[in-house]
Amino acid sequence: MESGLALGGVRLSHILSPCNVTSFLFPASFTDRRRLPSFSCLKIQNKLRLSFSHLQLASATRREATSSVSASGETVELADINWDDLGFGLVPTDYMFVTKCLKGGDFPKGELVHFGNVELSPSSGVLNYGQGLFEGLKAYRKQDGSVVLFRPEENALRMRMGAERMCMPEPTVEQFVEAVKLTVLANKRWVPPPGKGSLYIRPLLMGSGSVLGVAPAPEYTFLIYVSPVGNYFKEGLAPIHLIVENELHRAAPGGTGSVKAIGNYAAVLKAQSAAKAKGYSDVLYLDSVHKRYLEEVSSCNVFVVKDSIISTPAIKGTILPGITRKSIIDVARSLGFQVEERLVSVEELLDADEVFCTGTAVVVSPVGSITYLGKRVSYGDSKVGAVSQQLYTALTSLQMGLSEDKMGWTVEL
Repeated sequence: MESGLALGGVRLSHILSPCNVTSFLFPASFTDRRRLPSFSCLKIQNKLRLSFSHLQLASATRREATSSVSASGETVELADINWDDLGFGLVPTDYMFVTKCLKGGDFPKGELVHFGNVELSPSSGVLNYGQGLFEGLKAYRKQDGSVVLFRPEENALRMRMGAERMCMPEPTVEQFVEAVKLTVLANKRWVPPPGKGSLYIRPLLMGSGSVLGVAPAPEYTFLIYVSPVGNYFKEGLAPIHLIVENELHRAAPGGTGSVKAIGNYAAVLKAQSAAKAKGYSDVLYLDSVHKRYLEEVSSCNVFVVKDSIISTPAIKGTILPGITRKSIIDVARSLGFQVEERLVSVEELLDADEVFCTGTAVVVSPVGSITYLGKRVSYGDSKVGAVSQQLYTALTSLQMGLSEDKMGWTVEL
């Protein structure tokens, strides 16, 4: 057996002879069709089983792969998909990372397995009581062909904070970051060419053990999968249109609004679906106590600009502490802007010079109009605002390696 790359305690190997893998079901044509190295003797605790319907579907749409040359001179085979037509939807990739532990235990070193469905008990904690968290971060391909991550340790810290709130064991920061690196490297051919998008990375932490009464699950799974993506909003870097929701609420004081709990996002679907049916891009939520102060959009934070002062709702237990939000605040201050984190009223929103949203998926998204109680207020003559454009350019240049990273935020693989 030929040894391969070792990272985070996991070895990638080219299989020269078959091994007995009892926990997984591989179609005979898989390795021939994909022309990728297999992984030797893959075993996962508790015999996690996988289904490959997604892989077979994706394979049917692929043609011959293209290539890119990295800074080291290595030729990297790229998946052959239409990079110019990437939206924000799942494209099944090659491998995902999995590890499990018992309640009160520590996660062992995990392993890479072929991407596919996961088998769960009907009484698992995540299915019955929503005991689950997720994260989102991105990898970018630079002009020289190398791949960089953006602030993965911040996602690790946020997951640990969320796990404590949701009574789950959590991977260490080092485990999280190494698992992300390993998963991205195993799916490197899916990182889009420069300027064509990014590789979205989705870590999941969930109660996978069986539980009938309301209680923490006895077993937990930490899993990471990836997908190449384009713009989250179909408008791209163009103004989106929001409606303020004043009846339904995303979160309440004392709840889980400040962590990336899976249930937070199910709660926005009704209002979001109604808004999109009326032609809006998304919904902006108000606080549940006064119904006056801005909180966040369904999947991103919000900023208001007035007289060159940038204001954003303070993190106070009901708002997710976005990593892009945090980064934009630092970038804005480095560019000389005054940034305030405080209560921001809906009246200030309607009187703003400019409004924009931030998030891992959206990066920076300018707002073209806000509708509140039937009144529509427009910003910037439907053009990208000057502040939004400046911050978007500064942040994406950092993320994509186009400018010097004086912040120390990028991690090169």
